[in-house]
Amino acid sequence: MKTFIYPEMMVHVPMCTHKTPKSVLVASTNSALIQDELGRYRDIESTVVDSMDILASLRDGIDKSIDVLLLDAQSDDAAVFAHANRLLKDDGLMVAKHPNLDDVTENTKVMQILGNYFKIIMPYYAGDGSTLLICSKEYHPTADLILQRSDLIEGLQFYNCDVHIGVFAMPQYIRKNYLGIIRN
Repeated sequence: MKTFIYPEMMVHVPMCTHKTPKSVLVASTNSALIQDELGRYRDIESTVVDSMDILASLRDGIDKSIDVLLLDAQSDDAAVFAHANRLLKDDGLMVAKHPNLDDVTENTKVMQILGNYFKIIMPYYAGDGSTLLICSKEYHPTADLILQRSDLIEGLQFYNCDVHIGVFAMPQYIRKNYLGIIRN
C-alpha cells in the first residue's frame, strides 16, 4: 500500500475545507508523515500530542484554541470528544480514524456522541482502504471546499480537488444504514 495516501487524506481534506486554518493539533503515535503534509501550509502552527493517552493530552489544552484537530486514532470515548469540542474554535473541525462502516451498531454510538458537538459528521474513504470521519462545527467538506487551495498544493501524489469530492460518495446500503445519523 502506498504510504503517502493516508497522511494526504488525513491532512488535506480538513485543511482545504476550513476557511482559515491557523492552529492544528495532531494526536498521533506516528506523526512524522502527517507533519510532513502540514508542512505544505504556510502560516499555521501545529502541535503534536501522543494519541496513546489522548484524553490526558486533550484535557490540558486551552479552550477554543484549535482550528483543526487531526485525531490519528480511533475512539468511542465521550470524554475525548467533549474535550475535542472544548478545544476547537466555533468554526473548528476534527478528523478521526473511523471503524469499518459495516459495523453499524458501534458506528451509530460514536456518531450519536459526536452529534452533540458537531453540525456536520461525514465519513470518507482515505483511499488506502481505511475510513476517516470529518466532524465540523461550521464548514461542509464538499460545499465549502477551497478549490484554489486544493489545486495549488505542490508535490502531492494522491490528493486533489476531484479526489476530495469523490471520497465522500457512499454506496446506497451505507446511506440507508446511517440515515438520520450521518449529518451532511
